[in-house]
Amino acid sequence: MIENKEKLKKFQIIKNLSALYETISSVSLKAGRPSNEVGLMAVTKFHSAEEVKIVLEQGHRLFGENRVQEAEQKYSLLKQDYPDARLHLIGPLQTNKVRQAISLFDVIETLDRARLARALHKEQQNMGRCPDLYIQVNTGEEPQKAGVHPGELDELLKLSRTELKLPVKGLMCIPPADDEPALHFGFLATLARRHKLKTLSMGMSADFEAAIKLGTSHVRIGTSIFGNR
Repeated sequence: MIENKEKLKKFQIIKNLSALYETISSVSLKAGRPSNEVGLMAVTKFHSAEEVKIVLEQGHRLFGENRVQEAEQKYSLLKQDYPDARLHLIGPLQTNKVRQAISLFDVIETLDRARLARALHKEQQNMGRCPDLYIQVNTGEEPQKAGVHPGELDELLKLSRTELKLPVKGLMCIPPADDEPALHFGFLATLARRHKLKTLSMGMSADFEAAIKLGTSHVRIGTSIFGNR
């Protein structure tokens, strides 16, 4: 019974992944973009290493995790077996976890404050490396949500890129749950153009089609691949 349940789970994950590839390709073409331009990030928060391995076995290599500690437990061995897998941090980063994050992640998408920028710079000096960074923008200016407020983005970019020489490559946002996401995606795309940043991380399971139409570089999807946690 357990074996059959595991086989069914594997079948469903593979089916979901294939369907998402097709949908992303189709939406991209309708938006006037190349069919393979938009990446699919498999978000693995609270999902097991065994589930992640199913996706890896299909040739998929782009993943997102929300917590440093969970990512360490899950990916330390997986990245040995799949060294070309790319792992993004998409959850808040505490300054006391910066060294671990730099060691593990290929991209950190959640730079959002000066103190964190300085901590990243310090560890960059100590370790001789730093992952690519995106700045998370709190486009809805929600007090409970991480991300720099849009009015403070210029200052954080100046500190990070100009003064600290950090490798800031793009912007990321999570729209408010009760707002039209396209408004926030369009706003983030405008901010990126203004600051000559080429990479956008926008769109999740419920709104990724709008994000593709508005220029996202990749979409962050968990539930539509792995099912409910």
